[in-house]
Amino acid sequence: MTTMATTTTGERADLLKALATQRHFLRFTTRDITDEQAGLRTTVSALCLGGLIKHVTSTERGWVDFILGGPSSMGKSFDEMTEADFAAREAEFQMQPGETLAGVLERYEEVARRTDEVIASLPDLDASHPLPEAPWYEPGARWSARLVLMHIIAETAQHSGHADIIREALDGAKTMG
Repeated sequence: MTTMATTTTGERADLLKALATQRHFLRFTTRDITDEQAGLRTTVSALCLGGLIKHVTSTERGWVDFILGGPSSMGKSFDEMTEADFAAREAEFQMQPGETLAGVLERYEEVARRTDEVIASLPDLDASHPLPEAPWYEPGARWSARLVLMHIIAETAQHSGHADIIREALDGAKTMG
């Protein structure tokens, strides 16, 4: 588990603690399961536990890249994406042959550590960039580092809830309760 939140103070510490809590709940859904179980679909959704963690990892990494470099650091714009790009994004939600839960969790921890270090060292949480052009963003909108971090927290919490449902359907285990 990352420790950056314990070495920062004030708003940053609060935000990083909120993110650490949501990360914990997401990781906790995978306790005591096998690689095979991490890749199982247990609901009508295409989601699996390992795939959710892969997606959250990718999302967090992409948004931290945005904090550091703006929209161009996030890769292709929505209009530039090909069918292959969309297929690769869809595969992100599934465990692929050769992937292990331990490897997925290790990559997630690496991204979490980087996020915490970036947030702790940013000169200003108000620094902002224009959002990339996409149908789901308001044209001309800008997001501050603070707003991006709040988005990462919300995204992690949302997918932690999804993971809890998937785990409960898998073997009855619950994250909370």
